[in-house]
Amino acid sequence: MRFLLSAAPTLVAATLLAAAAAPAAAETILFVGNSFTFGANAPVRVLNADRVTDLNGERIGGVPGLFKRFADAAGLDWQVSLETSPGKTLGWHLAERRALIDRGWDHVVLQEYSTLDPERPGDGNATVTNAQRLADLFRARNRSVAITLVSTWTRPDLTFLPGKRWSGAPVAVMANDLRRAIDRAAARTRADVAPVGQAFTCAIRSGAADANPYDGTDYTRVPLWSYDNYHASSYGYYLEALVIFARVTGTDPLTLGAAEGAAADLGFSNEETVALQQAAHDAIATDGGCGR
Repeated sequence: MRFLLSAAPTLVAATLLAAAAAPAAAETILFVGNSFTFGANAPVRVLNADRVTDLNGERIGGVPGLFKRFADAAGLDWQVSLETSPGKTLGWHLAERRALIDRGWDHVVLQEYSTLDPERPGDGNATVTNAQRLADLFRARNRSVAITLVSTWTRPDLTFLPGKRWSGAPVAVMANDLRRAIDRAAARTRADVAPVGQAFTCAIRSGAADANPYDGTDYTRVPLWSYDNYHASSYGYYLEALVIFARVTGTDPLTLGAAEGAAADLGFSNEETVALQQAAHDAIATDGGCGR
């Protein structure tokens, strides 16, 4: 016994040294979503595709690729995977891609269809149900998995054109309607919310982004939407990725700085980059309050 006691400090010290020398395991994160996640209509779609794992084998980078770039720049070790398909709901991913996504993840980011329910725009009942079912799936593999639900942006094609669900409403209304449904789903699933839609509105209200793509291009403000006034532009996806990155990692987007590499690759000016980082910062700091 005396030998064991005298040897114990040496053994403990050796164990601590070995633990310090061993690299920490990377945090794993899965993105599940549709074109709003994979970056349709923008070069973001393929950006950093070689640094993330596309479970569908389509070599997509998208918003997950941007997340990975931000993590690398911040010195954070993240292993990023994605499973995306255009125009799909969370229920579809659960029914059709379960075998791909049913693994033990540290973090999962879920992005619902742009109007929640394709048949009943603005109705969040199916979103709440399917978010809960997905959360149960992931927690069966890892009880401590952190889940983030993305609340997406106002679609100009459903706001500024006549005869649509949100026609004639102020630009913030659709995003806020979506947020209320996502908040319900988050409460049910014990998830965080990434207020992307509110961040769009924050960027508009700050003067950084154009509010209405149908009234002519304003070259003094960044366009958040693509040519179809439905999907995001590279600026919009960049803002989305910033908000998700900030919510998931707790990193202030402003720390990435004006010379952030992905923004430079996309051709943003330093001023545009900082303005988008500021909008993401404000949306996270106020939990979307700057966009309500």
